[in-house]
Amino acid sequence: MNDEIAQEFVDQIIYRLDESTRMISLSFDQLSEENIWERPNENANSIGNLILHLCGNITQYGISSLGKKEDNRDRDKEFSVKTGIGKEALLDKIKDVVNETKKILQNISTEELLRKREVQGFTFSGIGIAIHITEHYSYHTGQIAFWTKQLKNKRSLGFYDGIDLNIKNND
Repeated sequence: MNDEIAQEFVDQIIYRLDESTRMISLSFDQLSEENIWERPNENANSIGNLILHLCGNITQYGISSLGKKEDNRDRDKEFSVKTGIGKEALLDKIKDVVNETKKILQNISTEELLRKREVQGFTFSGIGIAIHITEHYSYHTGQIAFWTKQLKNKRSLGFYDGIDLNIKNND
């Protein structure tokens, strides 16, 4: 893999991380403090739990693994919290974790993108880890958006306001 391809890969990962963060921020703008910890049923997670889970997962994969820092994740705790953390604190927490991960990605070498390592018992290259972080963040961002739409009875959360999504491809 040449350095130009590696840089393009990292740039695209960072773009997608920023998109998920933007969508979560727009969702949070429409939610009350109480909405953050509501659950659709006893077996589902609240938006607060999803944010804590994303922070744990991105920290484990991005900061601990790619950033070569100690892995202190307590995964079960991410789902056991029921309240007590405000929506602004949660939003700040996910933004901080994503920003730290982006800094690691911006400084990662091509060799580290290709190097294999173990995370959660799985073996991934740095590329595989970056893809996991991105798809996992996007997956839960979709859940947050869906639950926000349900809570607020909205068809749209304004993610693409002002953009014509019907434009056809030219290439």
